[in-house]
Amino acid sequence: MRDSFVDTTTTLLAQEPRTALVLADISAALFTAAAERHPDRVLNVGIREQLMLGVAGGLALTGLRPIVHSYAPFLVERAYEQIKLDLDHQAARAVLVSIGASFDRASAGRTHLSPADVALVDTLSGWTVHVPGHPDEVPGLLRTTVAADGSAYLRLSTLSNGRPYPGDGDLVLVRDAGAGAALLVAVGPTLDAALAATEGLPVTVAYTHRPRPFDTAGLRTLADNEVILVEPYLAGTSARVVAAALADRPHRLLALGVGREELRRYGSAEDHLRWHGLDPAGLRRSVTGFLTPAAADRTPTPAMLGQYV
Repeated sequence: MRDSFVDTTTTLLAQEPRTALVLADISAALFTAAAERHPDRVLNVGIREQLMLGVAGGLALTGLRPIVHSYAPFLVERAYEQIKLDLDHQAARAVLVSIGASFDRASAGRTHLSPADVALVDTLSGWTVHVPGHPDEVPGLLRTTVAADGSAYLRLSTLSNGRPYPGDGDLVLVRDAGAGAALLVAVGPTLDAALAATEGLPVTVAYTHRPRPFDTAGLRTLADNEVILVEPYLAGTSARVVAAALADRPHRLLALGVGREELRRYGSAEDHLRWHGLDPAGLRRSVTGFLTPAAADRTPTPAMLGQYV
């Protein structure tokens, strides 16, 4: 996903004179040629993430459209006050693009883990959040986001689904298990694991790469009375949105994601998926435990198994 982001941003800098890029050393070497061609619009402030956001706010106030890039914990957590004040408070709009996701660089330790980034951005008002599930989703999302006027956060990962699902982020029906089935909403790169985990279960699976604004209309269309959220960041981040959208209906909600307890382990991204129960086996345990006994024990029919779209 980072390679796709670099290529698309380099092209945008050449095609759109309003586009600017602000870095804090991370990925700077990948933009060397772009910086030489556009020295006034590609700015590397060094290891000063708070300054990076302040500079982006200033560029936005001059009429430029800044893209701000770093690892998620440096971009969102370390510089959150500057996002709140130098961007939001000043009505200065920017596009934040992170790498590292929740635990992509787990081998680098706790400093590089950021499962709470989307929850932090969610405390702000009016932000669009995209969590691509495949590298091929990145160019279109980045171009559309840069062309817009609002503030946005694109969360890139080394984890990926097997195929892209283009679109604006409205819920995409991937597997239809028929009437009365539970609805599972998979965000970003969690989709393949969710599909594997629910194979043969009475669970309809939908996908989105845009948790904010959440497609509440699509949710209301697809949901019956049981909803399962699978998000690749802090568990429960979108629970309030789903609960509000279905407030007029009796429903049960299971919110799966990265746990709040610090594991104090290194390992790989795949290890952390397993430890947090986000691998297919862990998700299946959670889903089958959540489903009512009648639904869990029911023999799947072809309608329940559904079709891939």
